[in-house]
Amino acid sequence: MKNYPEREAALALLRKYNSEPFHIQHALTVEAVMRWYAQELGYGEEADFWAAAGLLHDVDFEKWPEEHCKKAPELLAELDCSSELVHAVCSHGYGLCSDVEPEHEMEKVLFAADELTGLIGAAARMRPSKSVSDMEVPSLKKKFKDKKFAAGCSRDVIKEGAERLGWDLETLMERTIQAMRTCESQVAEEMAALAT
Repeated sequence: MKNYPEREAALALLRKYNSEPFHIQHALTVEAVMRWYAQELGYGEEADFWAAAGLLHDVDFEKWPEEHCKKAPELLAELDCSSELVHAVCSHGYGLCSDVEPEHEMEKVLFAADELTGLIGAAARMRPSKSVSDMEVPSLKKKFKDKKFAAGCSRDVIKEGAERLGWDLETLMERTIQAMRTCESQVAEEMAALAT
């Protein structure tokens, strides 16, 4: 079985190197989205491993943005993470800040969903509901086409992510919206608990 840290230890490592609420919330969201995808795609027995990769994927980003995905192996070594987990974390930055290519389906999902959760989150904040619960694909596609909106979310990476999975863009968007709907309130609760 692939070696990954207990969630409590993984969260502690994340918080050791990340203090910005935005970064913590993004990590918790990607963690939950990855867990959802593991169940959805038939990897239920690996759901904790997928979730750990999601939680820790940006562990080095806040303190070492110039070394993103290069510093991560050193930080993950503190928890004795397996080479599979380190590879997954480093592969999500492929083509941007890493030359580690996503190979396993989990890595391809992380590569695709990471940027997309950012775009969906930004789009949700603009809605009257401030929520993803009533978001539909057509409205997300409008935001996707508007290059000025959430300009930091790479459209090229999202498109490439869908291609690597063999999905069309709409499928990736639909599934990731669904995943975020399932975890939105849980992430908000955890963020509130961490803030106290």
